[in-house]
Amino acid sequence: MKVKCGIDIIEISRIQESIENLGDKFLNKIYTQKEINYCESKGKSKYEHYAARFAVKEAAFKAVSEEVEDKYTVSWKDIETMNDEKGRPIVKILFLKDNKVENVDVSISHCKDYAVANVTVLFK
Repeated sequence: MKVKCGIDIIEISRIQESIENLGDKFLNKIYTQKEINYCESKGKSKYEHYAARFAVKEAAFKAVSEEVEDKYTVSWKDIETMNDEKGRPIVKILFLKDNKVENVDVSISHCKDYAVANVTVLFK
């Protein structure tokens, strides 16, 4: 077994500007429909949630990048952040075979200016 981790931090304003300037083109390139629905349900704080999910995608890719044969075949949507029944974030890394991954753990935080995510992957 091996453990790999990735971390990312992003300015919320960068994500907000991208969404405001590019709209659906940006959203549909980066986020799954489930992620969009979740973030849009957050009202005024939606940009914090979009930024946090963006940070998860970056952190997850950093954690698993050694397992990716061709990084250009990976889509932003191949990493999806959802919430479990208790509201805790969970990450699905859709381009990795399930038989390679034992567990994926994620921690997300955001404040007025920044969003940060840490992803730890336990490989079999």
